[in-house]
Amino acid sequence: MEVILRQDMDELGLEGDIVNVARGYARNHLLPNGFVLEANPQNLKVLELQRKKIDVKRLKGRQDAEKLKKKLEEIVVNLSLKAGEEGKLYGSVTTIDIASLLEARGIGIDRRKIVLEKPIKALGEYDVPVKIYPKVVGSVKVVVAAEEEKKE
Repeated sequence: MEVILRQDMDELGLEGDIVNVARGYARNHLLPNGFVLEANPQNLKVLELQRKKIDVKRLKGRQDAEKLKKKLEEIVVNLSLKAGEEGKLYGSVTTIDIASLLEARGIGIDRRKIVLEKPIKALGEYDVPVKIYPKVVGSVKVVVAAEEEKKE
């Protein structure tokens, strides 16, 4: 079933794109939630009238993403966690931890945009990719160091 996207969706495409999806997926999820419009002649005419607005919005979104990418690549996130003898952490660093540290620095990134194949479980430096916008991927340097033990 052909549908017109009303908003950017990572798995399907960008706003204004005409995509082909399974009929059940469209009928049961996308249409009731307002994510898409059915690609009929009337909706296609409306899309053509709004095409210029959509293109301007995409361009602005891409420019903002490029600025954020440069800002992210300058940032180093430092974490001090308890670690064992061999440099293995007692816990792990997840996307939630990285997102909250970025939030504390004034950069709001959704944790689902941070690409971490598996949680960080060892000391060291890591370059963590962040999907900012379609085809714009930045990276954040995460430094995990051993927590200093308090001596009494």
